[in-house]
Amino acid sequence: MGRLDRLLRPRTIAVFGGAQAAAAVRQSLKMGFAGEIWPVHPSREEVEGLKTYRSVAELPGAPDAAFVGVNRHLTVEIVRDLRERGAGGAVCFASGFREAGEAQSGEALDAALLEAAGPMPIVGPNCYGVINYCDGALLWPDQHGGVRLREGGRGAAIVTQSSNIAVNMTMQARGLPLAYVMTAGNQAQTGLSEMALGLIEDERVSVLGLHIEAFDSVQGFERLAARARALGKPVVAMKMGRSELAREAAVSHTASLAGSDAAADAFLRRLGIARVQSMPAFLETLKLLHVAGPLDGLSVSSMSCSGGEAALMADHAAGRRARFRPLAPEHRARVAETLGPLVAIANPLDYHTFIWDDRPAMEKTFGAFVSGGFDFNFLLLDFPRGDRCLDTEWQSAVDAFAAALEANGARGAIVASMPENLPEGYCAAIMERGVVPLSGFTEALDAVEAAAEIGAAWRRPPADPVVAVNRKGPCGPSALDEDEAKERLAASALPVAPGQRAATVAEAIAASEIVGYPVAVKALGLAHKSERGAVRLNLRTRDEVEAAASALEGLGSGFLVERMVEDGLAELIAGVTGDPQFGPVMTVGSGGVLVELLADSRTLLLPATRAEIEEALRSLKLFALMDGYRGRMQADVEAAVTALEGIADFAVRHAASLAEMDINPLIVCPRGKGAWIADALIVMEEDGP
Repeated sequence: MGRLDRLLRPRTIAVFGGAQAAAAVRQSLKMGFAGEIWPVHPSREEVEGLKTYRSVAELPGAPDAAFVGVNRHLTVEIVRDLRERGAGGAVCFASGFREAGEAQSGEALDAALLEAAGPMPIVGPNCYGVINYCDGALLWPDQHGGVRLREGGRGAAIVTQSSNIAVNMTMQARGLPLAYVMTAGNQAQTGLSEMALGLIEDERVSVLGLHIEAFDSVQGFERLAARARALGKPVVAMKMGRSELAREAAVSHTASLAGSDAAADAFLRRLGIARVQSMPAFLETLKLLHVAGPLDGLSVSSMSCSGGEAALMADHAAGRRARFRPLAPEHRARVAETLGPLVAIANPLDYHTFIWDDRPAMEKTFGAFVSGGFDFNFLLLDFPRGDRCLDTEWQSAVDAFAAALEANGARGAIVASMPENLPEGYCAAIMERGVVPLSGFTEALDAVEAAAEIGAAWRRPPADPVVAVNRKGPCGPSALDEDEAKERLAASALPVAPGQRAATVAEAIAASEIVGYPVAVKALGLAHKSERGAVRLNLRTRDEVEAAASALEGLGSGFLVERMVEDGLAELIAGVTGDPQFGPVMTVGSGGVLVELLADSRTLLLPATRAEIEEALRSLKLFALMDGYRGRMQADVEAAVTALEGIADFAVRHAASLAEMDINPLIVCPRGKGAWIADALIVMEEDGP
């Protein structure tokens, strides 16, 4: 039995408090909870017609779950009594703990609550609790919009850190069946990831949705993702914080790109948890996964009886990963045989109104179209208003589409352009046919991309745990100059151009003769040399070196003279920051002086496989140039991936002491000529091992 089983799936419930407690009793009775409910109140004789008890000691037994809706000080006392009685767990409704901003009293109350609970699970404080729609058990002090899950049915479980957002989600009228809705509150003892783990073990849960403000535990989310994958239950996240500003005190370009949200995005992607950006997309994605599960890819088909709808759907897909693949000649011919000569056969398809309300004809056309092996198929269908119109003809389209999908072993959705044009009353019947009812063209494409992302993640081997870093009170960061940084990189067999350190202009001239022309001369000891004018490039003579070094003299702590990397086709940035939660975070992107302006980057958590690094490189807009765009020479992609792989390995081996690393640019030459580190910044924690 799991730690949260009694709390999440109780047979007996104790309820403490006044108005909120009475509401919790009322909601469980209304939902048809079959177990016993024991209200506890010091003076009332009954609550919602149920006999009350005066204290935990008077209860008939140890309750499986308790809703504690009293003030924060009394909450601590009741939790202690429940733990001593052997209760299964408690929801702590009261606020005024650590979240209240009262540093000393809030922290003290948190500590007292944890001591009182001991090993007994508690949810909160400062939260509404949990709604179990499977059994009708509600530890919940407010209204909600959900209904009891039908016998033998399955539904989505949602966990959110916001009680109000939880209420809003229960009010959805999109036809998403709900098995559980749970709020995490302050997570003083039980984190969101542990709650989610407790929920997905229920066979009545088909899919899991998480609204995340912050990760309670990296290791907890790794366990959750592994278990969800083992159970075949996809997870969707709506993670807040995308608008967070880049770190103001960052030394490197990498740190300005790889803020905490980029790391969170990489973490979710690594775990195979799909991330969406809006509540409508969140709900529609849960619905698609509930019915159809993860998808094999991103090829999509779309049918409608309107050219305007077909064009609108095509426009919505512009620039997206989901794509409307053109029809192969033999497929086009199959579809054309089912339609008149005036219909242009394309994807998206406008099949015109010639076959409307002709069930056999529609089934032939729909069947021919979805036989093309698409990963997912759309039928665009906005239903008429039920208060003013008839919908008989629309039902023929639903039946024909469902039959066509079934006959071809295909998956698909009926998509309305607006939520109000797919009323909730239609959704259950559509889902019974194995078809997904989706609202909104944008949300439908969001859902397909999320489901395909999960499918792709599940086909890959599970990722290794991220590198845990435990720095013990660092004295502060210390930046190595470029020569010192490159010595460390070269010692790790990374590709660094030949160079020499020089203290004077004369030494710089001598170094250039040894290194070989053309050379670059740089002032050492500056973080952003280009912005300071501290770099001179492509120097081909002794006189040019002397003039450049003389101009740079006094800017830094000496000079670095390096052999120029010639014939570069592309410039990359490759850098690492130390994230307090995720450990070393690696960013790969378009490099050079315009790195922040271009913002063409991908973030990875470490360790990363060679395949993951290559995938990140290929996802960049810059990669088209590296791959021979419009007849250009192809870059040495293999050497670039090898260099990035070495940088990642260096970061993992030095994770305990590496604060920031910025390699910008990593110059990629033509195929066979390698990739070379042209500039490097490394910031170490002074007391790191």
